[in-house]
Amino acid sequence: MSIRILIVEDEPAICEMVTYALDEQGYQCQLAHDTRQARTRVADGNPDLIVLDWMLPGQSGIEFARELKRDPGTRDIPVIMLTARTQEADVVTGLDAGADDYITKPFSPRELLARIKAVLRRGAPHAAGEELVVDGLRLDPVGHRVQADGTELKVGPTEFRLLQFLMAHPDRVYSRGQLIDQVWGRNVYIEERTVDVHVRRLREALAPAGRDRLIQTVRGAGYRLSGKD
Repeated sequence: MSIRILIVEDEPAICEMVTYALDEQGYQCQLAHDTRQARTRVADGNPDLIVLDWMLPGQSGIEFARELKRDPGTRDIPVIMLTARTQEADVVTGLDAGADDYITKPFSPRELLARIKAVLRRGAPHAAGEELVVDGLRLDPVGHRVQADGTELKVGPTEFRLLQFLMAHPDRVYSRGQLIDQVWGRNVYIEERTVDVHVRRLREALAPAGRDRLIQTVRGAGYRLSGKD
């Protein structure tokens, strides 16, 4: 599963440089030239990280970062601010707005890549391509494999995304609506009972290894993944 990075930048030269550098590292890049386009890209499905310019036409990057952090559906998306502002007060403003890191222009592609890897590793190990493990169940996001007790389990693509999200957030309960937003995307119309169908299929896929018990139903609330009995 490719790591999705949204680049919100209105300078073509910077867009080209950043996109090329990220493509070379195997990241899946999306571009937006203002916050209106960025809002549409996010609605199509939350990216794993946003590289966000401060000075944009219309709404500023700072205002958009604050908007993202106010929304429960997007507040966990890591944000790296790009800006020509170098004063300490500007750095503080960017971080206070919810940015996870701050890079001043001009910058090198190597610096940006290092910052991206660090932020992904810090905030979401699964997005950095690291293996997820819960109670002996192993999910490899790069190789797109699920294993338990040395046996590979056959998990469908939607069930894989569902499992990856739940394993990245163990012991937390998510409603059906929240799972739709995180796994399918907020602009996709899916009935909540469809989530139940995919949860059932996921349990069936995990059953041969006895790991179906990890997917727990919380009556009146939704689902969680937990290795605790």
